[in-house]
Amino acid sequence: MSHPKPQIPRKAHPFLFPSVRSPVLPDPSRFFSPNLLSSPPPTNSFFQNFAIGNGDEPEYIHPYLIKSADSSISISYPSLVHNPSVIYQKFVPDLTISATDKTDPSHVISSYSDLSVTLDFPSLNLRFFLVRGSPFVTCSVTGNISISISTVHVILSFSSNSSLTKHTVELNNGQTWFIYTSSSVRLNHGLSSIGSGGFTGIIRIAVLPGSDPIHESVLDQFSSCYPTSGYAVLTKPFCLEYKWEKKGWGDLLMLAHPLHLDILATDCCDVKVLENFKYKGIDGELVGVVGDSWVLKSRQVSVTWHSIKGVNEESYDEIVTALAKDVEALDSSTITTTSSYFYGKLVARAARLALIAEEVSYPDVIPAIRTFLKDTIEPWLDGTFNGNGFLYESKWGGIVTKQGSADIVADFGFGDFSGNHFHIGYFLYGIAVLAKINPAWGRRFKPQVYSLVEDFVNPDRRSNSNSLRLRCFDLYKLHSWAGGLTAYPDGRHEENSGEAVNAYYSAALMGLAYEDTHLVATGSTLMALEIQAAQTWWHVKEGDNLYGKEFTGQNRMVGILWANKRETRVWFGPSEWREYRLGIQLLPLTPISEVLYSNIEFTRELVNWTLPALARDGVEDGWKGFVYALEAIYDRESALEKMKNLQDHDNGNSLTNLLCHRPPPSAITGLSSYLDVLNLEISSWWVEKFSCVEQIVKEGNRTATGGS
Repeated sequence: MSHPKPQIPRKAHPFLFPSVRSPVLPDPSRFFSPNLLSSPPPTNSFFQNFAIGNGDEPEYIHPYLIKSADSSISISYPSLVHNPSVIYQKFVPDLTISATDKTDPSHVISSYSDLSVTLDFPSLNLRFFLVRGSPFVTCSVTGNISISISTVHVILSFSSNSSLTKHTVELNNGQTWFIYTSSSVRLNHGLSSIGSGGFTGIIRIAVLPGSDPIHESVLDQFSSCYPTSGYAVLTKPFCLEYKWEKKGWGDLLMLAHPLHLDILATDCCDVKVLENFKYKGIDGELVGVVGDSWVLKSRQVSVTWHSIKGVNEESYDEIVTALAKDVEALDSSTITTTSSYFYGKLVARAARLALIAEEVSYPDVIPAIRTFLKDTIEPWLDGTFNGNGFLYESKWGGIVTKQGSADIVADFGFGDFSGNHFHIGYFLYGIAVLAKINPAWGRRFKPQVYSLVEDFVNPDRRSNSNSLRLRCFDLYKLHSWAGGLTAYPDGRHEENSGEAVNAYYSAALMGLAYEDTHLVATGSTLMALEIQAAQTWWHVKEGDNLYGKEFTGQNRMVGILWANKRETRVWFGPSEWREYRLGIQLLPLTPISEVLYSNIEFTRELVNWTLPALARDGVEDGWKGFVYALEAIYDRESALEKMKNLQDHDNGNSLTNLLCHRPPPSAITGLSSYLDVLNLEISSWWVEKFSCVEQIVKEGNRTATGGS
């Protein structure tokens, strides 16, 4: 087994692209405390609505929707609205908390972390600790002030315990709420309002999640220990640890969503799962977990340059013929687009051809691809590309494009940090391949390259103060968000789950190219989590009741996934155009797609659900190609004939790539998990570094014998 080569040390001062202060972006100082503005503020966070626009759009802080407006915080335990096309959580201000003296127009974000945000109303002496997954909303009150709690409902009954520290409110919408106070306080109530005299201390508010008497006793038991913030630590490959800072006494109660529960390593941390204590929500049931430190272990997925399943040697001649034709057509002088998105796809498409050439032992075309990649990528890195380029936006601290800095809708919102990972991910794929086949070029442009990757894969902002920590990745939901600096009623959104996977896959490949074990580990871990999140929340399986029978019966794929909504449409087409939904959640087609769609049974369901839509007039061949690529996983011959009849391909895809994506006959094993047949090719030096071999082999053996 070979040893890792020494890493090239990074420069003390990270490279910055030319600076710009975008006139189309809001001013971060409106909502952030001044002490937070010495480093870049977040641009795709779970609380972004609190920091842009008027700061008054609601955010989903599991299990509640929280809205800040008019010097108050409104709490909603939302009901789910279902139909076959959309699911959303309806915001109703069940309880609104404020001080009686309303002088501040809005809140101030005084601190934030991976799992929490703290909102202050300074002149009101109110501070709200909004920690994701807490069944309580916690408010700190100072200055012996009067508190007002109102509701849009009618209060049917109100009672307090003998110590005046627990107050029960029953509303006419069927909800029961508890108000816990750290010291005795007498509360008065009217038809729809509750008020106090002077109070200093902690107020905790929680809704009763169900009718089981145990629910109330659980809330009582854990009402005295409250979280003030929460952090997620990438401790080692495929491992994430949650750590909450807490106050009060007793143990901490938090809530886990379905993916948490799937990967929670109870043998590695001191936690207790309360299986019968559950809140409902759009992401599935939220289950109680007792413990202030969790360990989450994702599925271990190796990053490889080439096909995981291998390429059928009998297809080599056919692939080489297509490859020679596709490479011959490469000509950087004919590229007319200046869009960072479409240009990046062309770069990645060519890079994929180089890797296929390696895999089918046809190196003759690699010099031409190398030249094309150099000619197309270099102008974006040295600032000579005509019409567009990368800039560093100094107000929010991150990479934007020249077009996006002047027009917020240009480059699909790259100018307001919407989808940085999509665009940069395509460039990184091309850069990784070029650095692999031309190491001298890679060394020359390493500063610019690392500036790109650290824009969204920076696990520790202390290593690069010019970049955010994990700009797009949500460490509670365990997938990325787009949406940027635009206020949306339903929070951040993500449509392109396949491109999100590609972003972190490409970052990991870049780590391989530069022999940077830390980047390989970080990229691989985020990629693995992104894959499992897509399989949990985007892939809608028959018989899975996560989204209810009405929605599940009509759909196999979510189109746009919002923090607070699920849509079947995509941004560029209606629900009925199912090939768009399949395609945008698959592309780009790379070896990691084999893992993303590793469940053959679901893949067959998805293709059969999509195929009737291809009979519609005007369906583009580019979208058909992605459907046939998935069909090839379980019916290679039928898919091959369809692939050969295509007259066009998506601008990030090619006939060569489609032909290479068909698994060898020996890899097709009916409806068993596709993971059973993956030949996980591990880079030996990376495995030695992180001791992953034994675990990966065990996991492969487990899935091969029927594990889930």
